[in-house]
Amino acid sequence: MSVMRVERQRTASLISRPQSGAWQRFDIQLAFYAAALAIIGLMVAWTNSAEAPLAAGSTFTRGLMWFAIGIVAFSAAAAFDYRWLRTFSWLVYLVNIGLLLLTLAVGTGVAGVQRWVSIFGLQFQFSEISKVLMIAVLAAFLAARKDELGNLTTLIGATALTIPPFVLVMIQPDLGTSLVFLAILLGTLFMSGASLRWMTIGLTGALAALPIIWSQLQDYQQRRVLSFLDPTADTTGAGWQALQSQIAVGSGGLVGKGFLNGTQSSSDFLPVQSTDFAFAVLLEELGFVGGMVVFLLFVGLIWRILLIGWRSDSLFGVAFAAGAASMIIFQVLVNAGMVAGMMPVTGIPLPFITHGGASLTSIAIALGLMQSINVRQAGESRGPW
Repeated sequence: MSVMRVERQRTASLISRPQSGAWQRFDIQLAFYAAALAIIGLMVAWTNSAEAPLAAGSTFTRGLMWFAIGIVAFSAAAAFDYRWLRTFSWLVYLVNIGLLLLTLAVGTGVAGVQRWVSIFGLQFQFSEISKVLMIAVLAAFLAARKDELGNLTTLIGATALTIPPFVLVMIQPDLGTSLVFLAILLGTLFMSGASLRWMTIGLTGALAALPIIWSQLQDYQQRRVLSFLDPTADTTGAGWQALQSQIAVGSGGLVGKGFLNGTQSSSDFLPVQSTDFAFAVLLEELGFVGGMVVFLLFVGLIWRILLIGWRSDSLFGVAFAAGAASMIIFQVLVNAGMVAGMMPVTGIPLPFITHGGASLTSIAIALGLMQSINVRQAGESRGPW
């Protein structure tokens, strides 16, 4: 009977709860940085709903709803045993592809775009959830080949897994989100210890294919890239967003015009100010100092994510942390660069700050899974940090 009990315990280990005291390893700092960024995002949502922020359906009230959903998603993911993701990684991958195909089949949008699926009256962008699922799939794939990371076959396999979701998101079309998949792939491979020689060769090949990629872009996407090179060439068209954003950022100065005192946003000069250019609203009202606070919070968040990965007792933990950090870093750099006129307008959201339920929920799930990895690793937390 004792032998059977031991075997039963081994079988159930995958779904067992964390060991006694494991929740003491819950990373309070990671949760704090995420909550602080989400609250700042609600402040921006209040600004974008200044006329009636508490009205039903306003940007702020929808933000509150998604904030609550994000807390639930974070808590559920933290309680979830992440090892299930490794065991059923292929099922996760098929679900991922299925969600993207469903978006193309029944998705809605404007101007021929198919990005959102309506479920019980809520709009979901499955491409946002797809990013987190792809991180889990790549982490499981690399963990299963931890002794073959230097081989070309591992690099090809990881790339082959990433191409289908990349293409399906490009078809929607959503250039910005599709580029995030490539950032996740590169970051995961690099931090997991893949061959730098093969990665360099692969990047060289990707650069050589840029003319082909350019030819596949939609007309409006090409105009956005060209307007980035010279915004003044079309001040009332493709360059309008970049120019108005730069005016808002520049007028904010060092300390900003004050909360709710932004002129570009309140006068509706700033386009899509609750989504793509939400950071411009923040910089106009809170200035460079407010922007630096947000930047430092992101630095702290990414540091905690990477620290959990480095402490992990498995390559899966390292790879998942690398993917989550790469996703956030890429989105922060591209969105901030877009707002400042240093990068083309691609529609990539700024995590937590940009209004959008799918983006917030997907990041909440990713951070919750990081907590799951942290509390379930075998070793105790090392070091004073």
